[in-house]
Amino acid sequence: MRQYLIKRLLLIVPTLLLVTAIVFTLSRLIPGDVVAMMVEENTYAKDLEEMRAKLGLNRPIHVQYVVWLSQVVRGNLGESLWTRRPVLGEILRRLPVSLELGALAIAFALLMAIPIGVLSAARQDTWPDYLARSFAIGGLSVPGFWLATLVVVLPSLWWRWTPPIQYIAWHEDPWGHLVQFAIPAMILGFASAASLLRLTRAMMLEVLRQDYVRTAWAKGLGERVILLKHALRNAILPVITILGIQTAQVAGGTVVMESIFGLPGMGRLLLEAISYRDYPVISGVNLVLATIVVLSNLVVDLAYAYIDPRIHYR
Repeated sequence: MRQYLIKRLLLIVPTLLLVTAIVFTLSRLIPGDVVAMMVEENTYAKDLEEMRAKLGLNRPIHVQYVVWLSQVVRGNLGESLWTRRPVLGEILRRLPVSLELGALAIAFALLMAIPIGVLSAARQDTWPDYLARSFAIGGLSVPGFWLATLVVVLPSLWWRWTPPIQYIAWHEDPWGHLVQFAIPAMILGFASAASLLRLTRAMMLEVLRQDYVRTAWAKGLGERVILLKHALRNAILPVITILGIQTAQVAGGTVVMESIFGLPGMGRLLLEAISYRDYPVISGVNLVLATIVVLSNLVVDLAYAYIDPRIHYR
């Protein structure tokens, strides 16, 4: 296990290098000149060139990347082009909001997908199964940003009520804080729940047809014991695999949800940075998000050995 963990940690380095190189390059291909945006109504080209030289944007992209990467190795993600604040400090201030939203979304997806998926497989071709499949199809078909927009707009038109938009800190009002996060977390986890539900149902149906499950039925074991102890334990491994992939989807969805519901997280920071062409912030946020996704997949792989003792890593 230790050797496997070391190998996976070493593989994270080239993965992050590739991600940062792509993001660093693509962010500078976004239409619009950040220097022109900062120097308004300037009639002298040399002023723009002086600003570019001051910000280090007059050098080739590969040189800028090497300089930025050398700072990252030392734990410095640079400074915002607009506020001149350290990017790392801004990310650390907003990271808890994004982590809380993502964790609640994944928790909602699991609490919805696994029980309903097991019930759907156990009651195949009955009305609970039809409802579960309809829920899964709806979750995969309805865009999250569209559903979030409806949740904000329609209640305000019909009942003169909107979800809380002004951010409520935990220490100010714990209940209000949870209520504010509940709606965007459920919407964000809706699509993930649909995917996990379909996979849980499919894997449960496959496992329930195995000989050892038929033997358990023949021995007179209870339905709960057969479903949860024998079937689900073997059917859950592919679901965990997809859960690692869903982490990336949830991380990307926070950008939209935080913007719609006014949550001051990293997703909203990234969207604002893209709008203002704030390259250090864009690169820093993407580096942190990529690290979270890669580490989440590592945790998922390590969870295999805990769930199934037959699996050993070398």
